[in-house]
Amino acid sequence: MPELPEVETVARGLQREIAGQRIVSLTLGKTDFIDNPEILEAELPGRTVERVERYGKFLLLRLSGAPEPEKSREEAALLVHLGMTGSLMPKGVQDERAKHTHVVMLLGDGRELRYVDPRRFGRMAYLAGKRLSDELQRFGLDPLQMSAGEFRQAIHLRKARIKALLLDQSVVRGVGNIYADESLWSAKIHPAELGARLKPERVAKLYKALQKILQRAILLKGSSIADFLDADGMPGEYQLHHRAYGREGKPCMRCKTSIRRIIVAGRSSYFCPNCQRTPRGIRRRARVKRGRRRIR
Repeated sequence: MPELPEVETVARGLQREIAGQRIVSLTLGKTDFIDNPEILEAELPGRTVERVERYGKFLLLRLSGAPEPEKSREEAALLVHLGMTGSLMPKGVQDERAKHTHVVMLLGDGRELRYVDPRRFGRMAYLAGKRLSDELQRFGLDPLQMSAGEFRQAIHLRKARIKALLLDQSVVRGVGNIYADESLWSAKIHPAELGARLKPERVAKLYKALQKILQRAILLKGSSIADFLDADGMPGEYQLHHRAYGREGKPCMRCKTSIRRIIVAGRSSYFCPNCQRTPRGIRRRARVKRGRRRIR
């Protein structure tokens, strides 16, 4: 599922390609992933895409040009989550529409902005005014915009495993399984460590690792594990630089110990048992119960 670097990559591509374009018309296919399709049909045609930005794991197409004067001052946006298999790309009208094309927006320059999603695990919603602000307030700070102090406070205020905290979108928005594992490996922190018990210097190290990894992943246009393509239909390259995620059984690139996988907070977590030492309490329980460990 696309995370911050992948969504940032798509947002930058769409900003370059469609910012300033007017939405002339809208055609919908299957709509079970859309919040109130009737509102999309009523509100999108006639509006202009002012800019495209990322908000956590979501794309935000900021819109202008409300036909009703009383709505013209309201902030409005199309919120898009790509799910596991979704893509949003501009295409020429002459290009054959891919199977599972569920949303087509005809743009003012004659191209079509197409949303394709075979599994329909994504989300699309038109939001304006209070509904838009309420939706965005559900999320925590952006890891590329928050300060080291804000990050430390967010980690220390909650009694949860550090992996769970990194995945919690109300704590830090945009981080998912890939970049949580990569950052924890870089900072030499076990995914089952309790965030509140991490010393400030270790939290600071994690903060630097997370920022560095996210920024490098953006430069390489994200990780293409299965279906991810950018707004130009090209895969990312950061999967070639993974140090922990998906490398179970392979040697750690620091110490050559085999990478292991455990379940933390319901998610697979890849780590080096030598570089990322298991917390003492977890280690004692592991002696009692052998096999793959599930840590809540």
